[in-house]
Amino acid sequence: RKFDYVAELKIDGLSVALHYENGVLVAGATRGDGQTGDDVFSNVKTIRTIPLRLKGNFPAHTEVRGEVFMARSVFEKINAELEMQGEKTYANPRNFASGTLRQLDSSIVASRKLDIFPYDLLSGASKMFSTHWESFLWLEENGFTTNPNRALCKNFDELAEFIEKMQGLRDSLDYEIDGVVVKVNQTLLQDEFGATSKAPRWAIAYKYPAMQATTQLEAINIQVGRTGSLTPVAYLKPVLLAGTTVSRASLHNEDEIKRLNLKIGDWVLIEKSGEIIPQVLQVIESKRNGTETDYEFPKTCPVCNFEAIRPEGEAVTRCSNPDCPAKIKARILYFAARKAMDIEGLGDVLVETLVDNGMIKTVADLYDLKVEKIANLERKAEKSASKLIEQIENSKQRGLQRLLYGLDIRHVGERYAKILARHYKTIENLANATVEELDAIHEIGLAVAVSVFNFFQNPHNQAVIERLKLAGIKTEIDGDTNAQTNENFNGKTFVLTGKLEQFTRDEAAKIIEDLGGRVSSSVSKKTDYVIAGSDAGSKLTKAESLGVKVLNEDEFKEMITTA
Repeated sequence: RKFDYVAELKIDGLSVALHYENGVLVAGATRGDGQTGDDVFSNVKTIRTIPLRLKGNFPAHTEVRGEVFMARSVFEKINAELEMQGEKTYANPRNFASGTLRQLDSSIVASRKLDIFPYDLLSGASKMFSTHWESFLWLEENGFTTNPNRALCKNFDELAEFIEKMQGLRDSLDYEIDGVVVKVNQTLLQDEFGATSKAPRWAIAYKYPAMQATTQLEAINIQVGRTGSLTPVAYLKPVLLAGTTVSRASLHNEDEIKRLNLKIGDWVLIEKSGEIIPQVLQVIESKRNGTETDYEFPKTCPVCNFEAIRPEGEAVTRCSNPDCPAKIKARILYFAARKAMDIEGLGDVLVETLVDNGMIKTVADLYDLKVEKIANLERKAEKSASKLIEQIENSKQRGLQRLLYGLDIRHVGERYAKILARHYKTIENLANATVEELDAIHEIGLAVAVSVFNFFQNPHNQAVIERLKLAGIKTEIDGDTNAQTNENFNGKTFVLTGKLEQFTRDEAAKIIEDLGGRVSSSVSKKTDYVIAGSDAGSKLTKAESLGVKVLNEDEFKEMITTA
C-alpha cells in the first residue's frame, strides 16, 4: 500500500498535553507515566509560545501535544548567573525544564522562558486531518510555532537524507535533540497499525550516536545516595558536548576507577548518551606528563565521617551511619517523588535546607512542618510555603501502594508495592507477615520476602510508620485499587491487541492490574488470556497457534463482573 512519512526532530524535553474548549486553553498536564501526569496548567500559561486562545477554525474540544524545552542559550545564561552568585548550577536543559514546569510558583516559570514545539493534534480521541502533515499547517494558523526542521518524505532515501542532514546541524541548534521521529503520514493507516502498550506502531525513533569529547580530570568527588552508596563523580575541565557545557561525569564505583586506571590530571574521553551525567569512556594515556596523581577511594563517608563499608562480593561502598544527612535528604526526595507520595514543590534545594536546619530527619517529620517555618527560610515566599503544606496534606491520601513504594524498602519498586498492597490490604497486615507467607505470594521471591520482613522488624522503621499513622497517612489499600481481587484475574497474564471500542488500552490495563492481573506486551506460552479488538494482528495469530484463550470485549467485561 502506498504511503509517505513525516520526519521530525526528537526534542529532548518534557511532553505535555494542552486542552482547548471552544478555542480557549482550559487545561495543561505532563504526559507522566502515560496514564497519570502532573497538572501544570498555571505554568504552561506562562510559556509565550502557547496561545491562550486559538486563532483559526477549531472544533469544540482540541488537544495539542507538544514537547516543552529550554533553549540552550537560556540555559547557559541562567547557569552563568548562578555560578557568579556562587549558587548550584544545573546539569542539563532537559532536567532543568522538567523541574521548572513543576514549580509551584508560576512567576519563577515565567522568568525561565520555557518554549514548546507541538507535534500532535487531536479532537476527542480522533485525529483532525487525513494526514499528519496537515496538523502542522493547522497549528501554525492557530498561533503555534512549529519546528521548521521537518520533512515530508516519499521513501527511505529521502528519510535517510533528512536524518543525515539533521545530524550535521545537531550542534548548531539552540535546543537539544537526540534523534529523529519518523511517522506514517496517513492517519487512517495510523489507526490501522494501532499501538503496543508502550508505543504506537506507526512511529519509530531513530537515535543518533552518542556525542564524545576529550577533556581533563581535575578532581573526583563523592556523592552519597539514599542507601548510603558512595558514588564517585569526575569533575572535569568544562568542555562543550552536544551543545551544552559539561563539567561532570559519572564514575560509578571504586572498581570503575581502577578499570580505567584513572589518575587526577588525566585527559579522558567522555560520552553523552542520554544520561543525566556523561560517562568517562577511557583515559588518553598518551597525554600523561608525569604530573598526574593516584586517587584513593575514601574509607569514611565524606558527609558524616562514619566508616564506609564495602561488603564482600559487592561493588558498592556504603556509609555505615543510618542517620547520615545525605541518606536522609535522598530518602525524603524519594518519598516525595511522583510515583510515591507525589509532594509537588519539595525539591533538592528545599530538602537540603530543611535537613541542614534540623527541621526534618525522617519522612514523618514532613507532616509536622508549618507554613511559617518554611516561609522563614531564605527565598521561600509565604504563598509557595502554603502551597507546599497543601501538597503535603494532600499526600496523606495516596494509599498503601504508593506509601510502600515511598518508604524505600529494598527490592520493593512500583510493581512489588502494588502486589503487596493488594494482597495485605493494610500496613498492619503486611508488618505482621512472616518470610514464609511473603515468599508464597505470586511474583514475590525469597530476596524480596526477607527484605520486607527485615524492614518491618526494624525499630526505627516501626517508629516512623507509627508517626505516619498518627499524622493521618492512609495506610490501607488505595481507593483506586480494587481491594477484592478477582479470581479470574489474580496472578494471570493478559495481552491486549487490536482496537478496543469500549475501553482505551490504558483503561483496560488498569482494570486488569487492579483486579490482580498482569499486562504483557507479547504473547508466549505463559500468557493466560489475549483480549482481541478489531484489526487484531500477529499477536492474535500467535495466541491461536499456542492455544492461548482469546477473549472479545464482551467476554472481558463478563470476566470483570464475575468472581
